[in-house]
Amino acid sequence: LKVKVDSCQQASVLAGKYADRNARTRADSFVFDDHAAAPHGMDYFVWLLEGDGRRIVVDTGYDMAEAARRDRPILRDPVAALGALGVTAETVDTVIITHLHYDHAGGLDRYPAATFHLQAAEMAYATGPCMCHGVLQMPFTADHVCEMVRHVYSGRVVFHDGSGEVAPGVRVHCVGGHSRGLQVVEVDTAHGPLCFASDASHYYENFLAAKPFPIVVDMQPMLDGFDTIQRLGGGASRVIPGHDPLVTTLFPAHETVPFAWRLDVGPSRAVSLDMLYPGL
Repeated sequence: LKVKVDSCQQASVLAGKYADRNARTRADSFVFDDHAAAPHGMDYFVWLLEGDGRRIVVDTGYDMAEAARRDRPILRDPVAALGALGVTAETVDTVIITHLHYDHAGGLDRYPAATFHLQAAEMAYATGPCMCHGVLQMPFTADHVCEMVRHVYSGRVVFHDGSGEVAPGVRVHCVGGHSRGLQVVEVDTAHGPLCFASDASHYYENFLAAKPFPIVVDMQPMLDGFDTIQRLGGGASRVIPGHDPLVTTLFPAHETVPFAWRLDVGPSRAVSLDMLYPGL
């Protein structure tokens, strides 16, 4: 995601896709779904806020080595995706990590000038007794978590406890649920606030239909988070889910980069359950 900040308080936003995974079903995306065996693809994005000489990356994706380790498809390295948008990892001064799952926190060693923003609850969760359980440990990669620990010891991590400001017009809010310290990002733009839900809602359908994603550590915070992200974004149309392929059809394409889309202008049509289920 690339964001062009017109002032400290207002930003324009682009999203860049670096991977997709289409050999999935609705059972992989929703709890208690009526069509569990139906195909249901997933897209992966990198996000960037840029302006006033600053570059703020939101999540770092997973790289080629992680793709091979987990047998996950990848279209392009996330750093290469940022490069296509004119940004080199070496120039990024701030990285917001929404949570430490493998597909959001890979390649943390590739941003040598960056300070990392993370919820204290996420660090405690990823390094605590919950990781003794394989089902909770599965979405994490130990090397990624250890790299973040190294950044803590080198003084490059800013911890948040709930809500906090990363930069003027850029705020984080802890919602938990999918991961215990999952945070979402609220960004002010010329068209109003925008909420990057990350995995607080993988898909529009998760929050619009109150249908939880199956990977969850705390169910109530996940359900409560569906309301929080809509409040922060000022409505469903200003919420950007973390992995929904609909993002690539609802928002205008970048002029020159074929895997990027502009988000701050809003979707081409209202986001609602009617959009997901025509005729309801």
